[in-house]
This record gives sequence, structure tokens and C-alpha cells, in this order.
Amino acid sequence: MSLRTTPPFRADHVGSLLRPPALLDARASHAAGRIDDVELRGAEDDAIRDVVAMQRDVGLKSATDGELRRASWHMDFIYALDGVTKAPGDLKVQFHNAEGDIEFTPAAMHIDGKLGVSETIFGADFAFLREQVAAGGDGVRPKLTIPSPSMVHYRGGRASIDEALYPDLDAFWADLTAAYAEEVRRLGEEGCTYLQFDDTSLAYLNDPAQRQHVVEIGGDGEHQHETYIRHINEALSRRPDGMAVTTHMCRGNFRSSWVAEGGYDFVAEALFNELEVDGFFMEWDDARSGGFEPLRFVPKGKVVVLGLVTTKRGELESADVLKRRIEEASRFVDLDQLCLSPQCGFSSTVEGNALTYEQEVAKLRRVVEVAEDVWGG
Repeated sequence: MSLRTTPPFRADHVGSLLRPPALLDARASHAAGRIDDVELRGAEDDAIRDVVAMQRDVGLKSATDGELRRASWHMDFIYALDGVTKAPGDLKVQFHNAEGDIEFTPAAMHIDGKLGVSETIFGADFAFLREQVAAGGDGVRPKLTIPSPSMVHYRGGRASIDEALYPDLDAFWADLTAAYAEEVRRLGEEGCTYLQFDDTSLAYLNDPAQRQHVVEIGGDGEHQHETYIRHINEALSRRPDGMAVTTHMCRGNFRSSWVAEGGYDFVAEALFNELEVDGFFMEWDDARSGGFEPLRFVPKGKVVVLGLVTTKRGELESADVLKRRIEEASRFVDLDQLCLSPQCGFSSTVEGNALTYEQEVAKLRRVVEVAEDVWGG
């Protein structure tokens, strides 16, 4: 079985990591006016140095900054796009967990200007990450995660886009994908060779309730995933040579809770055969994720990263159980086209999931250990 020297790696991870208490304290002090922007940035830098060292220590071949500078995995990026503003009021998103439901109320957004990127979003953040990773000199690849262009459209749909500015959605998508293409090009100039588009919509749309929501806000529940795939490809049309691109698809991740349910069956055939990325991070950590049967659509040359280790609970998965589940997945796609990771990030928002730092590290280490047993290392 071959090792992988390009992303995604046999043992990989989605991106976000638990915020350390010292950083949360610094954020609270900044919000209260007790420290300034420079001091907050310094606290973030210190925390990122620590998490890069942790990722290297557990044996991962990719390292992120844990998204430690962000409040949200996607909105920090989306609000930085030209033409996007925070709208009055909040969105209301219902999340579910074993104890019941909780409500997530992110600030709403409105597209009221021409979409673009005046400055490279997360450019300085990535440059710092690249420097910290390079200092180790051991071939670890710095990875940047950003939301897919689909996420600018999914929750608000037509209603979040100024009709006077974009009377038809074709013009909206043309400007949005052009902005993303420029962002990707600039990230390449910053030395980014591992980029991930996070896209919950492509997993949500497997859930009939989510497809009904799309219809209710004026979309096409039966074909919206195909539209999104086409526009993601446009956004990646000018990606630099040597840049590996993956996508991550989960069903929601907020304080150990989720939004959508159901297997990947509805989107799988179009997803695997039409989306022009190198790898797919997909969650399969519990029964609500469905079975591995959709993997039968994976063509040669594409790689799927099995998200078998949950980030929603602290209990450590058995290595033997993980190996059996990888074997089960390999009945539908060649083992050489598979990798292993946690099912999602550990802290998609600043609040984080309900587990400890020590449990987070143990789970990442378990991913590396199992991957080495299965594929060698």
C-alpha cells in the first residue's frame, strides 16, 4: 500500500482546534477594552505556535492554525469579502444533540455591494502559519481552510442578495466565483499548497428537511448541489499548479451538536464525478451519517478521507473498530483511495465541542496510529 506524499494525507484532520483558555481570556479582555489589537494578535500567535507544535508531535503531516483567530469557521471569511455586510438581526439555526436541541444565532448577512476581494483574506494569517510550520523543517504541510462559495448563498438564498444590485443570480455567481478565483490565486502566491473548501451545504442537501428549506427560500432542492458543484469548479479554475485542494462536508458542528441527518446518497454521484478537487473529507462517525455505499461512485484518482473519529464526544475510539470500519469502506472503493481523519473540526466556532484538550490530542494521535497500521508509515 502506497504512502501519500501529497494532500490529503493518510492521517489528516479537518482544521479547527479547541481554543486554549489563555486565548479565550485574551479575547474577553480585548472585547472589554483591556488589551489592544496588537496584544490580542500576540496571544493568538502564541496559541498558534503551540497547536502547530502539537500537530507535529502527534505525527500529522499537515498543520493548520486551528482557526484560532476566528470566531466562526466561515463567517469571518465571508464578512471579509467586498460587498458583504452584517445585516440587522440574527439567523436562527436549530442544532440537535443527544440531550435535545440548541439554537445557534449567528449574525445575518446581506450582499449589498459588488463582490470581490480587495485584500487577500487570511493572507497574513497563512503567512504566519507557513513560517511556524517551516521552522520545523520536517516536511509538514501548512493547510488553510476557507468556506466554499456555496456558503455565501446557502443559508440566506435569494433574500440575502440585493435585487437592485444583482437582479439575476447568474451575475451574482459570476462575481462570487471570480472573487474566489482571485483569492485562490493570491493564496498560491503566499505559498499555500494545501487549501480546503469547507462546505456543509453538500452534506445538508442529503437531508430531505434541508432540501425543503431550500425550496422555501426560493431555491431548487433537487438540483442545488449540482449548481454548487459547478460554481466551486469555476472558483478553482485558475488554481496554481502544485496546489492540492480538498473539500470537507459535515452536517453541522456547534457545541457537539448537528443540523442535518442522512447518508451521502443524494449528492454522491455528482459530487465524486464532477467536483474537481483532490480529496473529500466526509463524516461517518455515527448512524446518522449513513453507510459507505455512496463510495461506489468514487472514480479512480480521487481520494476520500473517512471521518470516523468523532469530535463531538471525548471517548477515544478503539483502534480495532476503526480498522474494521476502514475495511468495510474498502468494499466499495479501493483501500488505496482512502485516508483517515476526525469527522469534523474540534471547534468550528469559538465555543468548541464538549471535550478536553487532552482528549483532542488523543484522538489525533489515534488517527495517526491507525493510519500507520493500515497503510504503513
